[in-house]
Amino acid sequence: MYRYQRKLFEKEAVYIAGPQCFYTCGYDMLAAMRIRTESLGFRVTLPNDHSLDLDNQDKKKRADSIFHDLKTVMNETTVIIADLEAFRGAEPDSGTVYELGMAYAKGARCYGYTRDKRSLSTKNQGCVLKGDQVMDERNHRMPYGELPFSPTIIGSTKIIEGDYDDCLKLLMVDLEEEYKQAWRRKHLPVREEAAAVPGKRIYLAVFERYDENAEVILKRMKDICQSYGYEAVSPLDLAAGVGLEETDNVYEKAGRLFQNYQQHVRDTDIIIANLNHYRGYEVNNDVGFECGMGFQLGKRLYGYMDDTSRMIDRIPHLGEDKEYRDQTGSNVEDFDYPVNLMFACSMKIFEGTFEQIIGDVIKDLEG
Repeated sequence: MYRYQRKLFEKEAVYIAGPQCFYTCGYDMLAAMRIRTESLGFRVTLPNDHSLDLDNQDKKKRADSIFHDLKTVMNETTVIIADLEAFRGAEPDSGTVYELGMAYAKGARCYGYTRDKRSLSTKNQGCVLKGDQVMDERNHRMPYGELPFSPTIIGSTKIIEGDYDDCLKLLMVDLEEEYKQAWRRKHLPVREEAAAVPGKRIYLAVFERYDENAEVILKRMKDICQSYGYEAVSPLDLAAGVGLEETDNVYEKAGRLFQNYQQHVRDTDIIIANLNHYRGYEVNNDVGFECGMGFQLGKRLYGYMDDTSRMIDRIPHLGEDKEYRDQTGSNVEDFDYPVNLMFACSMKIFEGTFEQIIGDVIKDLEG
């Protein structure tokens, strides 16, 4: 590391994202990442860096303290480097993807690393072949199965096959090249919101977008919102100025989907998210990203689940004497919340189906 390089990097603040806090010796891993990052001249922003209220008898207050700290450090972040390894299922930790959404929304550079860039149809052991179709655990045609990750991750994040250090090396090259060429980062244009009654536009952040009968499901949800006097848009709707032309390039297709999803998040006032398990014990990655992005942009967030009992009671684990480790050796959160604290601390979560909870959501909005 040379002096001239450190001068280039010292204004960058790197947020280290991943599920390491749930791992045995995970905090030692995070400490090593921090030391390596700071040795190269970067500043580091990490959750839980500041004083936290972890002795509170109310476990939810402990989680709230962690999330409040996340909001603070994310505002300082210019780069996020995320661990995209599979976590409690076939896809990355949904809390990490939530943080990616927050970082993308504020214009931070997004990097991710993985040891496995094979397609999800290959990696997901819940897939089966029926005739000439690959079907997922829900007996639906496997969505984005030809990609290694969901469209929101593909569209927002530079993904490296390797480890954290490989991301750091690429980040340094990117920064050097930008300084060398005097380029400025380019962002998708943020258009003015479409004409609508202020505060009345809902985005339906649901994984049913990938179901074979998605149009029927989402139309019904939109009709229900309309009956309450709210306009709802779904991931299947085209945002103004976005085209979803047919293409054989799966990455181009994912990028177009991502552009559509993120523009809907920008153009709406309220996000209602399906937080039920998807491919394991995690929230769907597209939904998680949209929630994180929406939170950072100041949208009103609501979630719903079939079962809102505590995570610690729903995810199989080895018990208190084994630190609530699950079958992968990862710690299960014990904050008396039904889902990862990123979601639980940023929105009201209702129990039931969309049809059952929408009335309570509207009541809360108008109350």
